[in-house]
Amino acid sequence: MSSFTVKKNLILRNLQEVLGEDKLDVILKERDLKIYWGTATTGRPHIAYFVPISKIADYLKAGCEVTILFADLHAYLDNMKAPWELLELRVQYYEHSIKAMLTSIGVPLDKLKFVRGTEYQLSKEYTMDMYRLSSSITEHDAKKAGAEVVKQVDNPLLSGLLYPGLL
Repeated sequence: MSSFTVKKNLILRNLQEVLGEDKLDVILKERDLKIYWGTATTGRPHIAYFVPISKIADYLKAGCEVTILFADLHAYLDNMKAPWELLELRVQYYEHSIKAMLTSIGVPLDKLKFVRGTEYQLSKEYTMDMYRLSSSITEHDAKKAGAEVVKQVDNPLLSGLLYPGLL
């Protein structure tokens, strides 16, 4: 089996649906694929994390460059599931846990990179983009988008409306 076929099989393994497979072929012939996955650091990683981590393992074994976003600001804005004082510790815990999971199943980590939302979401430029975005989104749309990801409570905080725009 060719190197191309091995890589492609790993990338597509266990995916429920594949769109743009012809485009994938073109990219794989030119360079390694770049993958992005994000998770909010709202609690402890648990056994269910092995589902996305096993797919990330396939990507890394296929030589893909994988970036994992730790959405720490999201975790804070989602009804303060992660208090501000714990954001840094949570991110460290997640990074350590994910590396340990991947290492335990023999996956190379040389093409794995981590980024924190607060590394760019607190910048002047990002804040300006948020203001621009907020001037074009209705409250209704922000609530609807937030309802899919933010913990729903009887008396919601304003942060639930900000959360969707951070993506």
